[in-house]
Amino acid sequence: MISPDRHAFERHIAQTSDLPMGLEISHAGGCFIHTTDGRTFTDFISGIAVSSLGHRHPEVVRAIQEQLDRHLHVMVYGEFIQAPQSRFAALLCEQLPPNLDRVYLVNSGTEANEGALKLAKKYTGRHQFTAFHNSYHGDTHGSLSVTGRAVYRDPYEPLLPGVTFAGFNDPGALEAIHTGTAAVILEPIQGEGGIIPAEKEWLISVRKRCDETGSLLIFDEIQSGFFRTGTLFAFEQYGVVPDVLCLAKAMSGGMPMGAFVSSSEIFEVFKSDPPLNHVTTFGGHPLSSAAAFANLNVLLGDDFAQKAANIEHQAREVLQGEGILEVRGRGAMLGLQLMDSDLTRKVVQDCFEKGLILGWTLHSNSLIRLAPPLIIENDLLAKSLHLIKQAVTLHC
Repeated sequence: MISPDRHAFERHIAQTSDLPMGLEISHAGGCFIHTTDGRTFTDFISGIAVSSLGHRHPEVVRAIQEQLDRHLHVMVYGEFIQAPQSRFAALLCEQLPPNLDRVYLVNSGTEANEGALKLAKKYTGRHQFTAFHNSYHGDTHGSLSVTGRAVYRDPYEPLLPGVTFAGFNDPGALEAIHTGTAAVILEPIQGEGGIIPAEKEWLISVRKRCDETGSLLIFDEIQSGFFRTGTLFAFEQYGVVPDVLCLAKAMSGGMPMGAFVSSSEIFEVFKSDPPLNHVTTFGGHPLSSAAAFANLNVLLGDDFAQKAANIEHQAREVLQGEGILEVRGRGAMLGLQLMDSDLTRKVVQDCFEKGLILGWTLHSNSLIRLAPPLIIENDLLAKSLHLIKQAVTLHC
């Protein structure tokens, strides 16, 4: 008999596909998700790169519970001094270069990118953007306008005008950055586009070109941030500092939150002409901010850079052989490229039936995205990787 919750899900929750995974969740903890029918799944994608400390990390839960006893929403963002917001922003800025000293807290990754685009237009007085083929920056109209994949864009065109798409890692992309460009927006490691890291020399040249033309450089680290790639932020591996840094996903331990970070000078433009010209009701919600502060403290208190490196090392060691073209990416943001979509579908389904959740979409149909929680123990990591390898071997 169908449960009331499943009936309500199928009848009243807006669906995003004809075939949702449909797991009915009972509870989750650490690397595991438990369903109402008694099954246990290893979450090898961290809720899509969100639960880097696993589900319901004790320090994050404690911070949420303590904040619950203080207050919830009290005022739209930016008007009242709220300790959870201030403490998190201060701790975050302590980890960043001097020009990234001010944080605007929002609710999600796409909202962070929307704010960054508006900030760039207001600061530069320009309205054109340069983005990159195969990029992904979110599904709201502004973020979608700078997303370089037709499968997402086509149903909603016309979108924001004045966006030029260039080749990622292509030296010729510099020609698309000029004195009319408000900002260049890119992922240091493209996620949805196939886990493609930027080449260091190319990224340095993009930074130089932005400096020459007076264009801002926006890094979308919504997926790659918070030690996912082996450093707190991926840009640290390149020696290239953006003008605006966009964050979300793993920032708040499973609570909804995003942020865009820039300099005090650049953020001055949001204060006038008119005042309150960019606002959010729930941005920096006290529960999310308290969770983010606890989450970042935990991340800084252990060697998560080494943990991410270990995940990459083991994945590259185990995942090789027939049917596997390559493992690419950095740290615990990895892509397993298989030889075709049929094999990929079978591997993902086989692992799912055996209790391992992997990342795969029809839009990246021969790539399995691997993003396990950074807290995963070696035994569980090895077991999961060997399960994937066995599935590939079985279906080749």
